[in-house]
Amino acid sequence: MPEVKVTKETAGPLTYRPETYFPNVPFGSLLGANPFSTATPFNLMKRFTDEFDRMFGGFVPPVEVFAPALEVKHIDANFIVTAELPGVALADVKVQVIDEALVIEGEKKTVKEEKHEGFFRTERLYGNFYRSIPLPKGAKTDQIKAELTNGILKVVIPAPEVKPALRQVPITAK
Repeated sequence: MPEVKVTKETAGPLTYRPETYFPNVPFGSLLGANPFSTATPFNLMKRFTDEFDRMFGGFVPPVEVFAPALEVKHIDANFIVTAELPGVALADVKVQVIDEALVIEGEKKTVKEEKHEGFFRTERLYGNFYRSIPLPKGAKTDQIKAELTNGILKVVIPAPEVKPALRQVPITAK
């Protein structure tokens, strides 16, 4: 049988590779090139908080903002504003005319309760809303009528239809 000679080559000092030991750690940069050289408790904690700040820096928790949807129409001699106010009580809505504008403001209160065997959970959400709609010229603000039915607020403002002054502009060619 032929003899096989086996030799061992030395390539220099071994390099530390953290991915070999921590392949699934999402923040491997915390350990650095050699974790044992800078792994004091203070340095490690500082690098750990820096990495978390980088990962979650752009995260903003969701905030529920309530701005009622509006629809504004000018039909016949009436300016009609319709606002969707689901879950808002009549006592929590105020309609005013301030400086040639219709202002709808109020507060939405929502309380959710969940009762199951072994626990009881209550969730409360509160939020103010404010919408301002400019009124057309000639609106009769002393004859405004507002009505809230099934979460739909309808405000009728008598206003004559104003025809804008229209003038045709001639176009010349050069």
